[in-house]
Amino acid sequence: MAPKKKAKSAEQKAQKLAKQSKKAAKGEKKSKAKAAAAIDDDSDADDVDLDAVLAAYAEEQAKFLKITEQSCGAPPPRSSSTFVASPSNRNELFIFGGEYHDGSVASFYNDLFVYQIDRGEWRQISSGNSPLPRSGHASCRGGNTGGIYVFGGEFSSPKQNQFYHYHDFWHLDTDTREWSKLEPKGKGKNPPARSGHRMTHFKYFIILFGGFQDTSQQTKYLNDTWIYDCKENIWHEVKLPPATQKPDPRSSFSFLPHESGAVLYGGYSRVKAVSTNTKQAKAGSAVVRNILKPLVHQDTWFLRITAPPAEAASGTPPTVRWERRKRPANAPNPVRAGSTMAFHKGRGVAFGGVHDVEESEEGIDSEFFNELFICNIDRNRFFPLALRRPKTGGAKKQAQAARGRDRGKADEEELLRNLAALQTKGSIADADDMQLEKREPEPEAINKKDVPVRFEMPHVRFNSQLTVQDDTLFIFGGTFEKKDIEITFCDLYSINLDKLDGVRELYYNEPANWGVTAQDSDDEMDDDDEDGEEDEDSEMEENDDDAMSIDTPSTTPTTPEPVTETEPETSAQQDSRPFPRPFEALRDFFARTSEDWQKLVLESKGGASGQSGKEIRKKAFEQSEERWWDCREEIRDLEDEQEAAGISEVISMADRGTESGGAGRRR
Repeated sequence: MAPKKKAKSAEQKAQKLAKQSKKAAKGEKKSKAKAAAAIDDDSDADDVDLDAVLAAYAEEQAKFLKITEQSCGAPPPRSSSTFVASPSNRNELFIFGGEYHDGSVASFYNDLFVYQIDRGEWRQISSGNSPLPRSGHASCRGGNTGGIYVFGGEFSSPKQNQFYHYHDFWHLDTDTREWSKLEPKGKGKNPPARSGHRMTHFKYFIILFGGFQDTSQQTKYLNDTWIYDCKENIWHEVKLPPATQKPDPRSSFSFLPHESGAVLYGGYSRVKAVSTNTKQAKAGSAVVRNILKPLVHQDTWFLRITAPPAEAASGTPPTVRWERRKRPANAPNPVRAGSTMAFHKGRGVAFGGVHDVEESEEGIDSEFFNELFICNIDRNRFFPLALRRPKTGGAKKQAQAARGRDRGKADEEELLRNLAALQTKGSIADADDMQLEKREPEPEAINKKDVPVRFEMPHVRFNSQLTVQDDTLFIFGGTFEKKDIEITFCDLYSINLDKLDGVRELYYNEPANWGVTAQDSDDEMDDDDEDGEEDEDSEMEENDDDAMSIDTPSTTPTTPEPVTETEPETSAQQDSRPFPRPFEALRDFFARTSEDWQKLVLESKGGASGQSGKEIRKKAFEQSEERWWDCREEIRDLEDEQEAAGISEVISMADRGTESGGAGRRR
């Protein structure tokens, strides 16, 4: 019996070994599958080809960061863009962003164009990490740090019934054409969102002042000052004592660099005023009401900046003081808004503008300008600039000048022949028979296009974009209003500020609505009235369906979709009751939806019979407060998404009543 048991024991061992080998094979198969999956997942398994994985990563990253530059036509019409001369290449000008309103729909841009001065050509730059579409942003050169800095701006729905402001900060490397979103450190990080502000540079600092913010109730103009330290990557908010003088809140002002700081001139804002109907006052039943009245500022301020000493700790803010200057002498008259100013050799160069004369509550009569002024910053004085026509003289003088040029050319050729004869060790007598090589014109002269020169300034306009490169002023675009028709230019001119020898028309394209008359617009309005409510209903449906679509021309590159204010379909939003907006406080939420909540209280099961208006409003507030807290989690998610995109509060223009504005608002 012992051998049998032994044989059975050997058989069991063999089965056990078979099971173990099968299990090991199964485990090896699983490990191979895991390794294959690891390769697919770009893991660090031993048999993964790291070179291939890194190459795949590089290819994916290149798709996002790839920068393309190609020749193109001039940028389409736009307003509120930025126009900056390259700090690294004397032959380049950069245009970024802006908006265009065709009378019914607004389009916003985030395209970047470069104008090459020496060749007279436009080039368009596309990259995956460009800032989102915007207008009313601020740009400036980087001073000692180079490049171009961009902050803020605004974006709206096509019908401009909703819009928001940005608070993101960007840097453009003008050599590599690469955009970089800056994430400053520190408590304050970026300044609050805004539009219509201005920036300039001082040494290695970027200075930001003013602008405006839109809330659901009103437009708030700002007068805060911020300084960005380019070395330390930190924003400093300038905190001044309460009694210290500083400029009033404003937007659309001129902000020029200075060796000791910066100079601020002019600007635009709206201030509270009291209006009385004249006819009713004569009848003895005057109605007084509060309005917001436009104010064009004419004051000048100097911002004195003292950089921190070398031994100061890193991140120490500079010392800042605002100094009010006397009213400049010989300022443009009448006072005008939208008179853009560029910096040139310690002075400002101003062009254009508009002066509004309010005739009645129904309409405003405006006068537009195309004058050119120089503002001497140190003397605080304006000087008008006039073009200088060439002195041609009479026919006799022209003939004499031509003979003089011919004699000069003959003398030059004779001298060159004599030099050539001496170099070849020949005699001077042989010089007459020598042939001179013809000199080819310089490459720049070949590439440079012949452009028309005229001796009258460009058409009257306001808010045109100005920049100066190598003593030459460049003027791009601007806006002109003809009755109720708004015309946006996209032309480009240059003026040599030293010679003033005419205006060079580098590019001109007649606006699409240039020939539209006031009668045409009246006829269109009559036709719209005859169409009745059917068109209004269809327009409202279009607003609801396409609230945040971007309508851009075919020349605009495809851009990533910005974070919009469209509310996602979530469980809380499926409720028919009012839904809070991102960044909306409880008080603002109730102020916006108070009527809706009171209506819900009146329609509730118990009704509101026998209750006073105060009790109804109290119940309405309690319901709105409960709703506001119930939606906080979803609202925070929306706020986080918008914060990541550099977007601040979303504003509904429907809540603003008469304060709503279109593309031509002068803010």
